[in-house]
Amino acid sequence: MEPVVFVAVIGGLILMLLIIGAPLRPVRFIGQGIIKLIIGAAFLFFLNTLGNQAGIHVPINPVTSAVAGLLGIPGVAALAAIGYWII
Repeated sequence: MEPVVFVAVIGGLILMLLIIGAPLRPVRFIGQGIIKLIIGAAFLFFLNTLGNQAGIHVPINPVTSAVAGLLGIPGVAALAAIGYWII
């Protein structure tokens, strides 16, 4: 195999990977964001279920789900503290 053909094939494969791989990154990012929103909503559901006896209620909407999903348990605790003491 000639070096020119070898370099052209490798260059073509790299270009193809760059073209095909580029659109997958935003889709992966959006998918991970949606998964985190769903996990945040589940966290808030369990908080509302268990916190009902203590009078803690945090509404489940996209903003609170995003905070709970992105920050995890500390975010849920912060939302509960805000809901309990401030509101």
